[in-house]
Amino acid sequence: MKTIRVLTLAGAPYELGYIHGKTYAKEIGELTEERLRLCCDPFWTGGQQATLEEVLAIGRACLQYHEAFAPELMEEMHGMAEATGIGVNELVIMNGFTDFVDILANPAVLARYHTPPTRAGEVVDCTAFIVAPSASADGCGYLGQTWDMHASATPYVLMLDVHPLQAPALMTFTITGCVGMIGMNEHGVAVGINNLLGAEGRPGVHWVYVVRKMLAQRTVDEALTVLQTAPLSGAHNYLLLGPTADGALRGYNVEHMASRFAVIPVHSVYVHTNHCLIQEMLEIERPRKALSHESTLARYDQASHFLNAQASSITVETLMALTRCHEQDGPSVCAHVQPGYDIESSGACIMSPSSGKLWALWGNPCQNDYELFKVGHPIEEAPV
Repeated sequence: MKTIRVLTLAGAPYELGYIHGKTYAKEIGELTEERLRLCCDPFWTGGQQATLEEVLAIGRACLQYHEAFAPELMEEMHGMAEATGIGVNELVIMNGFTDFVDILANPAVLARYHTPPTRAGEVVDCTAFIVAPSASADGCGYLGQTWDMHASATPYVLMLDVHPLQAPALMTFTITGCVGMIGMNEHGVAVGINNLLGAEGRPGVHWVYVVRKMLAQRTVDEALTVLQTAPLSGAHNYLLLGPTADGALRGYNVEHMASRFAVIPVHSVYVHTNHCLIQEMLEIERPRKALSHESTLARYDQASHFLNAQASSITVETLMALTRCHEQDGPSVCAHVQPGYDIESSGACIMSPSSGKLWALWGNPCQNDYELFKVGHPIEEAPV
């Protein structure tokens, strides 16, 4: 049984990055090295073969977009670079890995080197959901998900409790060295994600920086505007839940490829895994490997049936049970490494914007307990 690690950061952007980097310099170095290696592995890049030099050159082409979009987060990167001795470019690539491989998978980006045919894409899976207040037993809305990744990422899972000087406090489920992946701020703006495979990857801003900028907003609609105007580098699905300007709770699901997006308002229960559901997005989605394709379809069906069967009576315990769901002899919401499929549920997170409560765990949900947090506060209750 693992207890999830928590690192509290407070101060100006450079200080946030420096403290993060100083605390986990060894782990950040290991994870950065691992992800740079994976960027050169055709398994992750749709069959494209890139050298490390090519990876770093494309990374440098992305930096200007990050500086323009979120200069305060790039200040965090400079602080982390100073503390770890790792280059800013390498850190940004590590942070945005699942968007960055979309760039590498686009033959047009690597046209100066070679143009092999696009093959089936990597296997990175998450099961995410929004429950509107009308679908819950207590009238509270919820957003949550598993975070499934290459098994070598699991040791680096971390909760960041962030207190910026000039932005809302927030908590984010993330990995060492990463500015944030899934989280909620003190105003109740919550964000989750699924990886998608886009065919239009391009130099731009990677998803983790967009998530952190969304978590700097006071309302869910302000967060949505940040997402809609971001010059994204790759494809992800984004789930948003939080207050409107008049205090009502509103949810959105956004399938966002690098160059186009589709927004779906959520009024009851909404489930998303790792395949596109909107026809316009399907047109520019890369194919998935067979096991990954089987997994995303199976998990979507499992989660949809599980939640729709309990609509209007869903509790946080219901959602915890969903993340621990197993099907016999097949892919499941709670993912474990299998032969030829090195993906597992590295953790999970559930958020309640109305109460400011966040539950998180580290490792497979079926083997670990959730811990309760409140944005800006320590753990309140015993594990669940």
